[in-house]
Amino acid sequence: MTKKKTSAPKKQSGPSSHRHTHGQGHCVDLLRQLSAYIDDELPSDICREIRRHLGDCPNCEVFIASLQHTVTLCRHRPVPRLTSVDRVNMRRAILDAANAR
Repeated sequence: MTKKKTSAPKKQSGPSSHRHTHGQGHCVDLLRQLSAYIDDELPSDICREIRRHLGDCPNCEVFIASLQHTVTLCRHRPVPRLTSVDRVNMRRAILDAANAR
C-alpha cells in the first residue's frame, strides 16, 4: 500500500493573506482618520504617513479604495425627498441613538 502525497496548503494571495508586520494598531489609527483623509482635511505629513501605510498594507488599501468609491457614488446620487413624517422619525431615531450612549 502506498501513501498518498499530501500537498502543502496553498498560500492565499491578495489582501486576506496579508500579515501585518507593523501591528494592527496602526490600521486602527488609520481607520480613525479615514473621513478626514478622504475629504482631504489632514495635514500633508499625516497624508504622507497614511499613503505609506496603504502602500504596505493591502487590506487597508482595498478598504479605503472601496470607501472612496462609495463616497463618490453617494455624492452623485440625487437627494431623496423626505416627508414631514420621515423627518420627524429620522430626528427621533437620531436622538434616541445619541441618548443611548
